Amino acid sequence: MTHARGGAADRPTGPTGHELPGNEVPEGALEPAELRAGDVRPGAEEVAPVRPASSKPVSTRSRPTRISGTWVAVIAGLVVLVVLLVFILQNLDPARVRFFGAEGSLPLAIAMLFSAIGGAVLVALVGGARILQLRKQARHR
Repeated sequence: MTHARGGAADRPTGPTGHELPGNEVPEGALEPAELRAGDVRPGAEEVAPVRPASSKPVSTRSRPTRISGTWVAVIAGLVVLVVLLVFILQNLDPARVRFFGAEGSLPLAIAMLFSAIGGAVLVALVGGARILQLRKQARHR
């Protein structure tokens, strides 16, 4: 009967393939299977880390909080504000503006800022109208 950790009695007694002349095994090469048949210890390549048997996978990352989202928004807003301020300070040349018969002169950057704010207000109005329309449809269902 053979055992998992078999001794010398479990190994072959005759010459094996690598013990014959001219069949030297280079250093670092794997041993033939018949020489390590009784050795059940895993090699370095067979060892795998043991994972805990939990029902939920362990997460190393924490979920973002509302406060962290607020800080990211504040920092992004500050960056946009600085870029906008630099733009305004570099474009202070006077520009002649005409709008629905009204005419005036103001710095170019301020005129562009007013037009961007007007576009944002227009988009917000259209988006708000669409949200109200979808809420009305949801209430009827």
